[in-house]
Amino acid sequence: MDEQSLIPALSRGTLDSLGHRRRDDRWLAEAWDDPRTRVLVLERGDPGEHGWPRAMERQTRALVTTGTAHPELVFRSPEQAPEGERYLLGQDDEGRVYFAVRAEPGAEPAAEPGTEPASLRRVGALLGGRDAGLLTHAVALANWHAENGFCSRCGSPTRIGAAGHVRICDVDECEHYPRMDPAVIMLVHREVGGVEQCLLAHSPNWPDNRYSVLAGFVEPGESLEQAVAREVAEEVGVAVTDPVYVGSQPWPFPRSLMLGYFARAVGSAPRTDYEEIADVRWLRREELRDAVDSGEILLPGSVSIARKLIERWYGGSLPGEW
Repeated sequence: MDEQSLIPALSRGTLDSLGHRRRDDRWLAEAWDDPRTRVLVLERGDPGEHGWPRAMERQTRALVTTGTAHPELVFRSPEQAPEGERYLLGQDDEGRVYFAVRAEPGAEPAAEPGTEPASLRRVGALLGGRDAGLLTHAVALANWHAENGFCSRCGSPTRIGAAGHVRICDVDECEHYPRMDPAVIMLVHREVGGVEQCLLAHSPNWPDNRYSVLAGFVEPGESLEQAVAREVAEEVGVAVTDPVYVGSQPWPFPRSLMLGYFARAVGSAPRTDYEEIADVRWLRREELRDAVDSGEILLPGSVSIARKLIERWYGGSLPGEW
């Protein structure tokens, strides 16, 4: 596999995010009035719609093309954009500025012929790098705003600031910034008789043939490497060592940052979590390919870093996905 194909799908953004312009009201007004500026319109999806089996249902969506080789985001001019929260997303190499607008309920533009509304989970891996980065940024902000309308200190209403990257308390003017929850996601591997094997796990909440790598949130006071070892031990009773960082990916469902690792199994460990994992399989590369080809195992979608970890270990692309 070439290095480009191993980059997580939602980590391919290409724009300058213009952090230094977010509080420059004059510049923001001029950018909005620029006829070259493009606006991505978002539906007001329910930020609670994130788990299986509702993962592909209506979340925060945007219009994409259907008559192109790959879907592309559909943009509006500022004049065509509906009313709603406005977020600055960034600027491309040609100086074109991009905003997102989270439309007021019922104000979303209708899908024109050759377009359809789509969620980030459904099309994130199919979009080009620029569009994948734009939609990921926009959805992350939309989900955060949807869940943070009140001050966590005093409960008062908050308002949007810094071009969508801050919420400000109406009472004491304290500022609240978008939050991300760090989570480790790891492919566990071992060598038996000179042959490499990887570990895939099945959750009791999934269809029978769905398998993936292990993952879990980082706990307070814990390093990433400690989280890798703890999560693997808790969920499958395997002791690991030498966690090797592979890459990261934003996962705004609603606000995670996935940090990917390989970890080498060295023995057994006390298992304390018997709820999240129902089955574990150790697979050689040829066994993994056979199981995928036959449909015995269905792998995570190409939008996920889990899929990239599996294919990186396998050494090539694999068919099929959730």
